[in-house]
Amino acid sequence: MTIPDSGFMMENGASCLPHPPEEEKRIVTDLMNKSEANLKEGNLYYVISNRWFTIWQRYVGQGTAEYSTDEQLSDSQHSSVVPSKMADRPGPIDNSDIVLNRNDSECSDLELLRNLREEVDYVLVPQEVWEKLFDWYKGGPALPRKLILQEGVKHRQFNVEVYPLSLNLVDSRDDSQSVVRLSKKAFMWELYERVCALKGVEQEKARIWDYFNKQKQVELNIKNRTLEESNLQMDQHILLEVQVDGNGSSQFGRDSTGNELALVPLEPSRSSVTIAGGPTMSNGHSTSYSSNMYRGSNLSTTFSDIDDRYDSYNSVRKGERGGLAGLQNLGNTCFMNSAIQCLVHTPPLVEYFLQDYSEEINTENPLGMHGELALAFGELLRKLWSSGRTTIAPRAFKGKLARFAPQFSGYNQHDSQELLAFLLDGLHEDLNRVKQKPYIETKDSDGRPDEEVADECWKYHKARNDSVIVDVCQGQYKSTLVCPVCGKISITFDPFMYLSLPLPSTVTRTMTVTMFYGDGSALPMPYTVTLLKHGCCKDLIQALGTACCLKNDESLLLAEAYDHRIHRYFENPLEPLSSIKDDELIVAYRLSKKGTGRTKLEIIHRVQDKSISDNLKAVGRKLFGTPLVTYLDEDPPNEAEISIAVSRMLSPLRRTYSSLSKAHSSKENGFVSEAIDEPLDTYNALSGPGDESMDNTELEGTSSRDLSFQLFLTNANGLSCNKPIEKDSLIKSSPLVKVFMDWSDKEHQLYDSSYLKDLPEVHKTGFSVKKTRQEAVSLFSCLEAFLTEEPLGPDDMWYCPRCKEHRQATKKLDLWMLPDILVVHLKRFSYSRYLKNKLDTFVNFPIRNLDLSKYVKSKDGPSHMYELYAISNHYGGLGGGHYTAYAKLIDENRWYHFDDSHVSPVNEAEIRTSAAYLLFYQRVKTEPRSEAGETSRAHMDF
Repeated sequence: MTIPDSGFMMENGASCLPHPPEEEKRIVTDLMNKSEANLKEGNLYYVISNRWFTIWQRYVGQGTAEYSTDEQLSDSQHSSVVPSKMADRPGPIDNSDIVLNRNDSECSDLELLRNLREEVDYVLVPQEVWEKLFDWYKGGPALPRKLILQEGVKHRQFNVEVYPLSLNLVDSRDDSQSVVRLSKKAFMWELYERVCALKGVEQEKARIWDYFNKQKQVELNIKNRTLEESNLQMDQHILLEVQVDGNGSSQFGRDSTGNELALVPLEPSRSSVTIAGGPTMSNGHSTSYSSNMYRGSNLSTTFSDIDDRYDSYNSVRKGERGGLAGLQNLGNTCFMNSAIQCLVHTPPLVEYFLQDYSEEINTENPLGMHGELALAFGELLRKLWSSGRTTIAPRAFKGKLARFAPQFSGYNQHDSQELLAFLLDGLHEDLNRVKQKPYIETKDSDGRPDEEVADECWKYHKARNDSVIVDVCQGQYKSTLVCPVCGKISITFDPFMYLSLPLPSTVTRTMTVTMFYGDGSALPMPYTVTLLKHGCCKDLIQALGTACCLKNDESLLLAEAYDHRIHRYFENPLEPLSSIKDDELIVAYRLSKKGTGRTKLEIIHRVQDKSISDNLKAVGRKLFGTPLVTYLDEDPPNEAEISIAVSRMLSPLRRTYSSLSKAHSSKENGFVSEAIDEPLDTYNALSGPGDESMDNTELEGTSSRDLSFQLFLTNANGLSCNKPIEKDSLIKSSPLVKVFMDWSDKEHQLYDSSYLKDLPEVHKTGFSVKKTRQEAVSLFSCLEAFLTEEPLGPDDMWYCPRCKEHRQATKKLDLWMLPDILVVHLKRFSYSRYLKNKLDTFVNFPIRNLDLSKYVKSKDGPSHMYELYAISNHYGGLGGGHYTAYAKLIDENRWYHFDDSHVSPVNEAEIRTSAAYLLFYQRVKTEPRSEAGETSRAHMDF
């Protein structure tokens, strides 16, 4: 037998057959698990094109849904990855689609294309997996990356540094430029080694400068500091100066022409005060503070002589317009710039950080950042509010952010709302006036008045949390939980920093259910209702009951029909609607409450399979239609009652007399049923226009022989057929009796079975093009969806203190107390394992006169009227997109558009768009009505 050349050769030229696909899968899976269990800083991972890796996954039979959906594959992959029915073995590893085209093949430091997404454009595999794949497939190029440890204040996490820091090296001797790539965790001495080796320079004769924006900033001479700690940014410039004079004179500090290089800081302090009112140095650089400076008595001396400097700062600010400086984009930092511009244009925060706040810095709080985040934010705010419109590069602030919140490190796009949440929480902890938090045991409401419980909860909260952020940004919810078993009610009052409001299209779903009448009073009827996605079956039953005008003595029994059987009954009213898929067939049986608890009859329809040969007709039956369900009165039930129930359920399907005229003269299997020979008035009684139901008295006098139904008992699974139901026989008592009803031509002539077939699915998705801009919704409808009662999810069960068990309780949120600054987050992004989506729904939000009075349960307190002053916008999709901000200068009563470094005025009519993501409102203080009866006036409270 001839074996074709497989192309797999060992080094000695011998043929090397590959492993079977399942063996490759097992080996890789084992190596992956081993690597995950042994994470260490410095471990190597390799970047592999997801285009190639998806083909390999398909070859080894691994589930690849999450790698091959249209929503996640990039455009380049759409044309490259073609599903293979034969699951062919992939060729050599090919990373050419994720690296920049390089002609210099000797370069071992290949650069990845920017803005690639993990599990969309590339995957990461441990070194051991790469070695196996390379051994099996060869190819490349190899793209190794190191695992680094990002240590934040509250958590540590490992990240693969897919994009090392890329620095543009400028040689001052000839102005030549080259690129140096190092890990941001590399030390400065490693940078010196790399640069000196590249330029052939002795380290003793070299100096490297931070040359950000091609301006000399500071000499990088602290050799044990990392590049990240030195605030070096992706793609920024660094400057090499070399001592070249043979007689020992130095050219340090001079350019290539011998002229002195001016030391011009990019981020000058434009006021006579810096962080928290601290003194400035004569050259314009602010004093450098580290966390150990804030311990002991140093803190009090660091922030001295504040009043004179603050007055001087105010005089400068009053003379020129402030608040119009842009923020430089440091590489996908538009999300940060947008959130910062909204915060630095929040009037109470501007007032707070422009004055001396040094005494409120909490350096001992284990939940804080030793005051460093507050200091960095305060310094940035002061620069943005200094005179002029010079763009600020927030490098120092980004460095602090990366240090304390590793999730925001690097140069990937992030969510401005997630950053805002971190900033508000971090600023609060850094400025918390409570140095020692007391332990407080919360009490249950126990039926006490809401006002008493709310005041108590807020008092306990303030005893542990007291800062400017709490003063102006925190409100209070009322949360009500109800146990579905014992009815225990638990009421708590919890603080909140912002409102995350769902868009109606993300919280509701349309469901179609076909209703059958258990008493045979009407034809099956589909009903379409709209419900909250996170609702439960009880909500669906209530909505259907309203739609069909359900009577007080009736109930609905929900079921899923599948393959012409009842697949399951929804008997738990708290079962979440998420368990019902859009492509399922859901039916509801309208039954009398009197039947509850009695025997349930399930009628499954069968018909002769025409494809079966004559000698197999006895067993050649197939299922069709939708089962019918009703209750039986007798226990145990008998044959007559079952036959009557079947006839009652079928009565709405009975054809009119005219459609039966043909049947009067025909015979079926040599006989005509007695039921067909009945006079016209009997048919009218059964299905006449004046009475759709079948009269029970008439049915009770009609035997199964007269009705000619062929009924067979079946087991609980409905899979095996037992003996036929004989006349006057008793059926074994059981909560559920399932019977097969065999339809012959005679039944098809009597009854229209089309009503049992082709019922609508829960939600039929059409083939129309998806609309990216949906119907406009009101901000109030978003708020109402947020405040609607809903059951807790199965993974978020509540421990009932009365039942002593976890229960799927219902939860209801109410607004109790609103803050002076109200931040509204519109939840435009939805995530699942296989699908990520953004909604571009236009939300119609008020710019002024946002009245929330009717939504606030507490009737005491200040006004509930708000005015908009800032918006964080997101344009584009999930793959990247762009953030900008609108902010209002209150003194000018004018709106401005902040797009990174570009700042421009904008008309108020233009700020309401479908890109609005975060809305910032400030409470409007309403003045009391004067004695003269003048109309009350309103103004911004700041």
